[in-house]
Amino acid sequence: MLVARSRLLTATPGFQKSAQSVVTRVRDIAAASNPVASLVPTAAPSRASRPVRSELGSKVVAAAAGLSSSSSSSSTDASGKAKMEVATLGGGCFWCIEACYNMMRGVQSAISGYAAGKTTNPDYKQICTGTSGHAEVVQITYDPAQITYKEILQIFFTLHDPTTKDRQGNDVGTQYRSIILTHNEAQKAEAEQVMAEVAAEGWWPGSIVTQVEPLTTFYPAEDYHQNYFVQNPGQGYCRAVVGPKVAKFRSKFGRLLK
Repeated sequence: MLVARSRLLTATPGFQKSAQSVVTRVRDIAAASNPVASLVPTAAPSRASRPVRSELGSKVVAAAAGLSSSSSSSSTDASGKAKMEVATLGGGCFWCIEACYNMMRGVQSAISGYAAGKTTNPDYKQICTGTSGHAEVVQITYDPAQITYKEILQIFFTLHDPTTKDRQGNDVGTQYRSIILTHNEAQKAEAEQVMAEVAAEGWWPGSIVTQVEPLTTFYPAEDYHQNYFVQNPGQGYCRAVVGPKVAKFRSKFGRLLK
């Protein structure tokens, strides 16, 4: 029987994540009505069966096609170095989200951590109880001349299911909620606009439950969580869940990779 990741983990890296399997829906691009249908992440087998729409909106097509030649103007600081910006997002297990963003051109770093809760300096054991209030999130430092915040958000909505409250697959709890933590008012407006577009274009069959709120404090996760998939590709959860998601990401957004 498949069980949630939090039931198989404690605060040490030796514990295993649940061996979920990920169903990858591959569609014939020549025959499909929309060429990006398989970008929608499919649910783990144990999840309640429900239909997933076969089309994403045209906006994600534009994002995938345009990221490699972003029209953003170059921005540098007084020393001539590119000015970096930061995005903080939560979409279930941070191992999955971090692995994908760390491969993207224009991303300097993607750090797994905790945010949006009430516990000060939380550790992973506290996060797994679901009582800390924190979500598993990834803080992304990126060059806006190579990839925009809007494009980061568009990809975010293909990497997880934003319609399941406090849940991603078999990982259940408030720590797995869909959340965008904004760093300024401009990010808040952009997040709300992208969410409205995703909903209007019917990327997902249900209502989007992603929270949008300002970031207060970001707590980096323990060292063993960083670059977890790269360091532990043979680990059970990585083989069954993270690996297939990363493979799909590489297939569909290959032009965006470093």
